[in-house]
Amino acid sequence: MEKQNTKSEMLSYLKIIVVTAIVVLGCKQFLFAPIKVQGASMFPTYHNQDIIIMSKVSKINRFDQIIFQSPVEDRYYIKRVIGLPGDSVEMKDDILYVNGQAYPEDYVNRQTDNPNQLRITEDFTLEQLTNETKVPEGMYFVLGDNRLKSADSRAYGLISEDAILGESKVVLYPFSHFHIGTK
Repeated sequence: MEKQNTKSEMLSYLKIIVVTAIVVLGCKQFLFAPIKVQGASMFPTYHNQDIIIMSKVSKINRFDQIIFQSPVEDRYYIKRVIGLPGDSVEMKDDILYVNGQAYPEDYVNRQTDNPNQLRITEDFTLEQLTNETKVPEGMYFVLGDNRLKSADSRAYGLISEDAILGESKVVLYPFSHFHIGTK
C-alpha cells in the first residue's frame, strides 16, 4: 500500500512538472520572451546588457520600443517606433515632425563629447531616406534614442511588420534599471 501511494504521489509531481513546463514554454513561444540589449543605440532608455521582457502580442503604437530582426545582419535590434503606416516623418533643426506635428523627444540622449556638435539628429525627410512620402502599409520607421550611435531607419530603411518580434514591456535586470512600461 505504501509503495502504491509513493508511486501515485510521484506521478502527481510529474504531471505538475510537465504541465508547468508546457505553460512556461507556451508563454515564451507565444506571449512573452526575455531579450538581452546589445550596444548603446537606445541609451539612456536601455543600457548595454539590460535584460528586458518583450510582449509578442502587443499592438504597435508610435514611440513604442520594438524588437525586430535586423535587416542587415543576423541579430535582433531594439529601436523606437517613430513612423507608423501612413505617417510622414521629418527632422528639422533637431525637432521631430510626424504628419507636420512637432513632438518633443525627452528620451533622446543629448550628451556629446564634441562641444561643436550642434545637432544630435541630422535634418532629413522620410522621402530623402526611403523615396517614400509616407510610411507604406506593413512598414515602420524606427530610430534609436542614442542618435549619434544608432544604426536605424536612417541607415537601413523601413522595418517590415513581419520582422517585428515584439514590444519591450519590462526592464528586468539589472535590478537598478528595473521598470515596467516605457520611459
